[in-house]
Amino acid sequence: MSDQEKPRPPLPPFDASSAAQKVRMAEDAWNTREPERVSLAYTRDSVWRNRSEFLSGRDAIVQFLTRKWNKELDYRLIKELWAFHGNRIAVRFAYEWHDDSGNWFRAYGNENWEFDDQGFMRRRIASINDLPIGATDRKYHWALGRRPDDHPGLSALGL
Repeated sequence: MSDQEKPRPPLPPFDASSAAQKVRMAEDAWNTREPERVSLAYTRDSVWRNRSEFLSGRDAIVQFLTRKWNKELDYRLIKELWAFHGNRIAVRFAYEWHDDSGNWFRAYGNENWEFDDQGFMRRRIASINDLPIGATDRKYHWALGRRPDDHPGLSALGL
């Protein structure tokens, strides 16, 4: 980490409130679909497993997210805190997207996160499954960007 990088609160060790805040901050960042911005939450040498793909470092994260959001159009994500301890957070999530042919999908997954002392994520392990859905089965209808505060989360949607 560069001396110019400031800590990214909330910092570990996490409590229920700070872990939930970290999860919402991640959701909000991913919903921007801005790879460079999202990558700044991770250590420069962050290690990821995303499905069957293994990545290391911010440059690889930017490349990965660029490919992802070029394929997964109109991406909308909801994350929910599952568990936390010390510098680790477990999250469940679901996101909706469509391909360039207009076929809609909902992806379900779990992530395990590990943070450094400055609040940067140094490890992300994600397991994800895609389910084809009809356009009428979509549950995420907010305008692209941040999920509105009054929009139901995963549990309220029965996901």
